[in-house]
Amino acid sequence: MRAGRGAGVNRFQAVVRFEIHAGKEEEFRRIAANMIRLTREKDTGTLRLDIFVNDDGSEAVFYEEFVSPEARLDHLANMGTHVADMLAIGNMRAEVWTHGDHALRASVQGFDVRFYTPFLRLKA
Repeated sequence: MRAGRGAGVNRFQAVVRFEIHAGKEEEFRRIAANMIRLTREKDTGTLRLDIFVNDDGSEAVFYEEFVSPEARLDHLANMGTHVADMLAIGNMRAEVWTHGDHALRASVQGFDVRFYTPFLRLKA
């Protein structure tokens, strides 16, 4: 589907970097697989969720894109206990781009999350 002019203005993007505790690599892979499954089954506003793992399995990067901040909040609700399970086996830090939604900011208080607003853009 080709987006029309103005489409994506409210989109939410994030990169989550995750350091996996030693010995928890297989548990991480199991939880991550369940998160992808739940995203496919339940989410309606997730455009992209890619999970990358480094060569030794000690770090992961999540690239996430949603139609809106509300879709991101719905995604978190759909994950149930999996987010807490992840946080129990590693350390998370995140970067959120292009949105200053107050509810979204409030939902991540107490976590290592940095927000960035657009400065310059190249549009095709």
